[in-house]
Amino acid sequence: MQPLADNNIILDTDSYKSSHFLQYPAGTRKLFSYLESRGGRYPATRFFGLQYILKRYLSVRVTAEMVEEARELITAHGEPFPYDGWMHIVTAHGGKLPLEIRAVPEGMLVPVHNALMTVTNTDPAVPWLPGWFETSLMRVWYTTTVATQSYYLREILKAALEQTSDRPAEELPFKLHDFGSRGVSSRESAGLGGLAHLINFQGSDTLEALRTGRNYYGADIAAFSIPAAEHSTITSWGKAHEVDAYRNMVEKFSKPGSVYAVVSDSYDLKYAINTHWGETLRQQVIDSGGTLVVRPDSGDPASMVRLAVRALAAKFGTTTNSKGFMLLNHVRVLQGDGVDEDSIREILQNLIVDGFSTENVAFGMGGALLQKVDRDTQRFAYKASAALIDGPEGEYFQPIYKDPVTDPGKRSKDGVLDLVREGQRLVTKQYQTFDTEYPDSVMRVVYRDGEVLVDETLEEIRGRA
Repeated sequence: MQPLADNNIILDTDSYKSSHFLQYPAGTRKLFSYLESRGGRYPATRFFGLQYILKRYLSVRVTAEMVEEARELITAHGEPFPYDGWMHIVTAHGGKLPLEIRAVPEGMLVPVHNALMTVTNTDPAVPWLPGWFETSLMRVWYTTTVATQSYYLREILKAALEQTSDRPAEELPFKLHDFGSRGVSSRESAGLGGLAHLINFQGSDTLEALRTGRNYYGADIAAFSIPAAEHSTITSWGKAHEVDAYRNMVEKFSKPGSVYAVVSDSYDLKYAINTHWGETLRQQVIDSGGTLVVRPDSGDPASMVRLAVRALAAKFGTTTNSKGFMLLNHVRVLQGDGVDEDSIREILQNLIVDGFSTENVAFGMGGALLQKVDRDTQRFAYKASAALIDGPEGEYFQPIYKDPVTDPGKRSKDGVLDLVREGQRLVTKQYQTFDTEYPDSVMRVVYRDGEVLVDETLEEIRGRA
């Protein structure tokens, strides 16, 4: 038994897709499909991640060896295989996929129920090709959903900072740090989800996101981090020498302008703040010139942050800013445990009620940021919506849609679709012909016949976001 090639993009589909070339009406020459969010948790989606899919996968040229490998596997698997069609792609197109993909610009915020991407074949010999690549193209749901959730969390943090901070624009990019790398299913998920978060923020401990950003989005350094302790680096000193572990952090990492984080709940958070940080090491922390970030990591998030901020204020003092909120001197708090939208809202509200600037606290988010989303979070769907068919009486346009009586929310759109701007609104247009010039479209052709036609940098996408 021979291993299968990792780069055989023919195999990146669902098994049943291989039988579809026999199922479309005779004479079908062209199919048109689209991607949309049919609703979900958020009222709009921040589109991101298609460029990676196109560059990483759809730029691979299909070879005769790939076709033979796919035929052998898929027929043994129990499905028919469009051998002639795939060999036609190899011989007539040099292995380049005869597809045209149009999409909204990455980073754009689009209300739900609108077309985000459209796909059609450019060679009438392979009209089943847009459906074959539904599986791989649909995966843009992941990066788009992570980017969307991250954006809405950013809006929550932005509003709180604008209310309570003198420098919201400087603080916002680093208020939600990505801790999610170990909590996702794969290295690729870490890179893609981590980078999706970084179109909204600039703080991350997911190194794989930096690699993905550099290789696929022209980002030299996509995010930044700071030296930080974990429980092992503190508890390896032993409970009797906990304060020495903290002292070591100050001596190794604190200097004027620096920021360093120390998890402080290994034994007793309250004692660590009031005695170790607030008395024994207080002057050393102040004199070193850096900013100490104390990290609670257990207990109820809102209660622990409230405890930490109040205790640090009592020991290190505060300064009142121009908006009347207190800012901790020399220290901050980082909450990285149990962070989600609800706990962020509660922590921010507690800070405001207590008279503290929300600038005092940053958040680290792990599984809830990169893993606790799925395709149904925003109800993503990829559907065929139009066909061009040669019939007995000549060529005709066939609208395609479904309208299940058991679930009206799954009614799909029909026609050749485009997204246009009408005043302040984005509207999906539905044309009943393939012969359209797409007037006033916000979509762009990003891929045609094996070539990626739009290659944007992360900074360009961030600017749009």
